[in-house]
Amino acid sequence: MTAVPNSRPPLPPFTRETAAQKVRMAEDAWNTRDPERVSLAYSVDSSWRNRAEFLSGREAIVTFLERKWAKELAYRLIKELWAFDGPRIAVRFAYEWHDDSGTWFRSYGNENWEFDEHGLMLRRIASINDLPIKEAERKYRWPLGPRPEGHPGLSDLGL
Repeated sequence: MTAVPNSRPPLPPFTRETAAQKVRMAEDAWNTRDPERVSLAYSVDSSWRNRAEFLSGREAIVTFLERKWAKELAYRLIKELWAFDGPRIAVRFAYEWHDDSGTWFRSYGNENWEFDEHGLMLRRIASINDLPIKEAERKYRWPLGPRPEGHPGLSDLGL
């Protein structure tokens, strides 16, 4: 498929390679903690379930992410492809962050994604659990921003 304006290649249907590329692109964007940038990967009418919260549209996504990253400080995320089929990708992820009192957490989750023909995410369904950890138990110690090339992924870290 040829990219069109407002498209986000790679486009569905996904291969293992293009699904993994889409996952890494999402991980890199989320690690910027830039709500506006992240929101552009979603369709204007994208629908989300994040934990027990339901969102619709890019504006709601930006508001949600601003609130999330105001609470989840020093956020670092790793995503890993779990499965894919046509326009859908299943992902598992873990991220580390601390709250304003300095308590560290590792949040584990799974996401189901569905994309439109332009590669924009129509639907995101996320289930997430938070585990308090000690600072010494942290595994994500790269500088804030995208995970460096060569840094171990979830499976390599035993997560």
